[in-house]
Amino acid sequence: EVQLQASGGGLVQAGGSLRLSCAASGLAVDDYGIGWFRQAPGKEREMISCNPADGTEYYEFSVRGRFTISRDGAKNAVYLEMNSLKPEDTAVYFCAAVRYGWCVDNVMDYWGKGTQVTVSS
Repeated sequence: EVQLQASGGGLVQAGGSLRLSCAASGLAVDDYGIGWFRQAPGKEREMISCNPADGTEYYEFSVRGRFTISRDGAKNAVYLEMNSLKPEDTAVYFCAAVRYGWCVDNVMDYWGKGTQVTVSS
């Protein structure tokens, strides 16, 4: 059974940092593209970072330069380092895996449960 477990969310002041983790079991993260998505209250879920298996990285404009995705094959985990957090980053954050292709919401193969990130002003 494949499981993705996102963790590391919490309450942080604006300007602060958090590191989200996505621990995988039942699949090898190095064989999958991993995406980070978020859903703010009243908004649709959006993809904010994608790290396909070929090693490329993509960041949605609003997080570019502040967020960094990385992966550790030995720990079978993917991380999202979030710096200079803003109140508008408040959302539930999800990690998801796709075997082939890009990180698109309706084609991801596996989803983890979200972790709440709240940024206070």
